[in-house]
Amino acid sequence: MDQTDNLNWYALRTKSRHEKLVRDQLDKQGIEPLLPTVKRLSQWKDRKKEIEVPLFSGYCFVRFSQFEKAPVQKIVGVVEIVGSGNRPEPIPEEEINALRCLITSVLPYDPHPYLHEGMKVEVVHGPLQGAQGILLRKEKRHRLVIGVRLIQQAAAVEIDVHDVVAV
Repeated sequence: MDQTDNLNWYALRTKSRHEKLVRDQLDKQGIEPLLPTVKRLSQWKDRKKEIEVPLFSGYCFVRFSQFEKAPVQKIVGVVEIVGSGNRPEPIPEEEINALRCLITSVLPYDPHPYLHEGMKVEVVHGPLQGAQGILLRKEKRHRLVIGVRLIQQAAAVEIDVHDVVAV
């Protein structure tokens, strides 16, 4: 049996600003890390500089087998391997492949809140600012449903992607 057969991708929750340190330590130990980054313009009093920051703050991805779980957990800066209960939960290969495809493309990208249909959201910009509702559709423009539960009535509105956040 090939050793790569039982390798899975996992998300590591890291201490604040320890993502690159965790990635570098994993790499030194021969354990495959993945840290998607994005370039940001950072401003100090005297100058501006483009810096690379993690796409998902507080997280680093790692590919390992169950035998490497203990060494991964002992890495300085690792808070936990993300999972349910005490069991790490693998990330589907296609999600990692999609991330890799994104970070190697020439397209500009930014972190975005993870919104899904059926989620309660609040409008943070525009004429509906402050209104809360249920996200009905998440395509080019979100479809937001604002309901009055007591009378079992609702209204739906098209809203810009950047105007809503999860509640």
